[in-house]
Amino acid sequence: MKVVIIGKGLMLANIIIGALDAGAQIAGVLRYETTSAGRIKLFLCELFNPSYEYTLIKQLKIKNLHFKSVNSEEFRQFLIKNNIDILFVGTWKERISKNIYDIPVIGAINVHPSLLPKYRGPNPYLQTILNGETTSGVTLHLVDDNYDTGAILIQDKVPIKAEDTSKELRERTVVAARSLVTKFLNSLNSNIITPIPQIEEKATYYKNISGIEKMLDFNNQTAIEIYRTVKALHPFLPCYITHKNRFFVVNPYKIEILDNSYRNNKPEDIIEKSVKDKSLTIICKDQKAVKFSGLKLYNMSLFTKSYIKNKIKITSC
Repeated sequence: MKVVIIGKGLMLANIIIGALDAGAQIAGVLRYETTSAGRIKLFLCELFNPSYEYTLIKQLKIKNLHFKSVNSEEFRQFLIKNNIDILFVGTWKERISKNIYDIPVIGAINVHPSLLPKYRGPNPYLQTILNGETTSGVTLHLVDDNYDTGAILIQDKVPIKAEDTSKELRERTVVAARSLVTKFLNSLNSNIITPIPQIEEKATYYKNISGIEKMLDFNNQTAIEIYRTVKALHPFLPCYITHKNRFFVVNPYKIEILDNSYRNNKPEDIIEKSVKDKSLTIICKDQKAVKFSGLKLYNMSLFTKSYIKNKIKITSC
């Protein structure tokens, strides 16, 4: 089985390992960075701060492909010349054209980190946590003219733990993706896999967040919405608490919803603080309180304790 893999980050790295685990021959890897970064910037990054996937490719002596686009004629000719069986896709922003995905003998297969047709779109890790899901997954599906809409080949579930940030969910998901790629490739030797069309009535799509979500809004968000936002945005964006003209950077691993309901308080009231723990407890839209520990003043972290001690006023319950 001869494959080419395109992608970026941990998903790309785990697809590489999964393909090798199945004994596939990797004819080349095209990293998204080679199509989006300038040659000088890419060279410097690879020299002084190489990514995990780049280091893996070098260590395994896999051909590191350089093409200006996945849709370039040069890449198309590479696929034809090398008689590629499967083109695996793992995190890619370009829409792949038909004259590319039709070339591989078996097909072009996207590895998507959700249980399609639910959570189509660029960041299912974040969106599943934002929406309070307890289960996500990995789907291998055929590439077609639209994003994440092709027929499903194989799927596997991935649990979402209550304390997960997107970082932990992504790490667990890409490991599942590695196993699923291996399982799929091994099954091609003995089984006939029938692609199953996605049921459009069950499909959901979420576009990328705008970035404004990082500014926590206690007047308009409930405690659970605040909690999920902080967990979902890590490690992509830090979340901030606004106090007058200052900003506290939230620690996503030190956030807790308190059990009590504070009916005598209004949203944004700070009902407790701790200089030692660098913590604030704040009332949300639903009169629930969230305790944030390990806070840091943005661009002034050394003054965090002093600011909490001298500038933060407590509203009595």
